[in-house]
This record gives sequence, structure tokens and C-alpha cells, in this order.
Amino acid sequence: MKIITTLILGLLTLGYLPLAHSQNENARAQAPIDITGNWVSLVTEGWRLRILTGEAGYIGGYELTELGRSVAESWDPQADTANGEACKSYGAGGLMRQPTRLQIDWENDNVLRIETDAGMQTRMLKFGLAQDGEGAGTWQGVSNAHWEAHGQNPDATASNGTLAVETGHMRSGYLLRNGIPYSEQAVMQEYFEIIQGEDGTEYLVVVSIVEDPVFLSAPAITSSNFRREADDSGWSPTECLAD
Repeated sequence: MKIITTLILGLLTLGYLPLAHSQNENARAQAPIDITGNWVSLVTEGWRLRILTGEAGYIGGYELTELGRSVAESWDPQADTANGEACKSYGAGGLMRQPTRLQIDWENDNVLRIETDAGMQTRMLKFGLAQDGEGAGTWQGVSNAHWEAHGQNPDATASNGTLAVETGHMRSGYLLRNGIPYSEQAVMQEYFEIIQGEDGTEYLVVVSIVEDPVFLSAPAITSSNFRREADDSGWSPTECLAD
């Protein structure tokens, strides 16, 4: 979709600076967009590595360090399962690339909760005074969020605000199911936007930028698209799959 491509290019001009910690006392009341509700993945690109599980060592467009390439080439899903690490591709760094459904709601006025049926994961995006280190060392890590309101929007189909999130302190995992790794030192910036199609359908676009000095030689930049659903009738929780 042309409007999605335009939106991605615009968001990337924001750069990779650390996100400021907003001290909003009520992030829910100040939200310029409403991303709550039910969403389903639209795997319109990268389907070979997202729907099908690629072979060990097949990295697509990702740029890995020598160590990262070695880890990717030695990927062993049976070993991951045996070691209790079947969820390595369902950590925050790779979760939004899964073909999944999302249920998004407010945990409280300053914590936005994202649940996935793929892998049955829960992310907590914390605003302002709610920001803390709880979650460090887990698959989903620590996610700090703030709103970015837009000025005059040149694209009438796009929303007038962005949810910006920085996630770090993650347990090491995979960017994709075939073992493309990110380490505990990885930091991920995300930008959530809503756009509206000509027929009124709403789409959630999540641009993710993962930087990792251990396994990545360049930032891993992806966009994951979701379509709003009227209800949760398609919700189908499944456990993590290592392959």
C-alpha cells in the first residue's frame, strides 16, 4: 500500500535517538490515537521467513556480525525446545513479525498491554510515572513509551499521533524463527501509527528498529502491518513453536 510506504519513510526520519521519558500522569487520557482493540497480522512482505520457517543460516536482508552469522548458522530448534527456549522468536525483538493476532488494552492509565495469540505473550508498554525496570531479563524486556503528537499531517489518511516505544533489557532471542539472533544488549525502537484505508478500514503499522552491538552489524529495520478486527472471534492462543 502506497500510504504505508510513505508512512514508513516519514517515521524513519525520526532517527535512532533514545526516547525521552515523559512524565504524563494519565497517558490514556492524553492518547492522540486509539490502538486498543483486536488486530490481525497482514503478512504482505517477507512472507517466506514469517509464514514458513527458513533454513539455518538464511538471513534474508539482515546484516549480521561474524558472531551473529555463526549463531544463525548453528540454529537448532530441537535444542531450543529441550533447553526450555522455544519462545526465543516470540521475545519483543521478533514478536511483531510473527503471524499473530493482537489484543491491545489499557492495564491502567499509564500501562498499555499487548497480548498475542501466537506464543501467548504479553507486552507491557509503560508511560511516564509507570516506567520501571520490571521485566528485565524476560522475553519481553522493559518497554518505555511516550506519545508523539503530529503537527499538520500531509497525509489525510494517517493518524495525528505516534506511539513511540523503546525496549531494552530483553532476554536474548531471535528476530525470526530460523535463529537470526539478537542479544541481551539489543535495544529496540518502535513507532506505532494508525492509518485508514479508502473504505474506512483501520490499519496499525509498527516500524521497528533493532540495534545490537553483538549480533547485528547494522540496524534491523522492519514494518509490521495489522488490520483492525471487529471482535476477538479469530483469537486462537497457541504455545511457542521452536521451528
